[in-house]
Formats: sequence, C-alpha cells, structure tokens
Amino acid sequence: MSGSGGVPDDEARWSPLDSGEWYAARNAVAALRDVLIAAGMERDFPYLRADLNAFGQGLIELGRISPETAERLAELIALGLAAQREAPTDHVREEG
Repeated sequence: MSGSGGVPDDEARWSPLDSGEWYAARNAVAALRDVLIAAGMERDFPYLRADLNAFGQGLIELGRISPETAERLAELIALGLAAQREAPTDHVREEG
C-alpha cells in the first residue's frame, strides 16, 4: 500500500480507517446490533465489536455468551430458516 506522497505504509502508519474491510466489518456489526436490539438481546452480547486481523481482514467479535443466549440465538436462526423455506421462491412479478 502507498501512503501520501508515494511513501509505502508500514505498521506504524497504517490505519484501519484506510481499509474497506474495516467499514464492512463495522457495518455488519451495526446490522447485527440492530437485529439483537429488536430481539431484546442487546445485553446478551457485551463483547460485540468489529475488528481487523493482522492481515487486514474484517472480523466480527461476538465474544462469550451464556448457554441461555446461545439457545435463544439458535432458536432465532432456526425460526428465520423455517420462514425462509416457507416464503414463496418466486419474488419476481410478471408485468403484463
């Protein structure tokens, strides 16, 4: 990567704000946060955050959760999958 003036970035100058991966991770956390709030689970994921690994790949940290929270999350995912299977697959309306 090149910084300003064509000088290569090194670990001392690199910023996560310069990467699209950081913004993708941050946006994914915001979307997940909104769903968790809607499900009343905002206090169950105290470690939820966006991060980047040493290679600049965006990651989402869910953190440790209680067994009850894991069961509730599994239940919500199962409900979502069931609703997806039951939804009509033809989303395109014919114009006529």
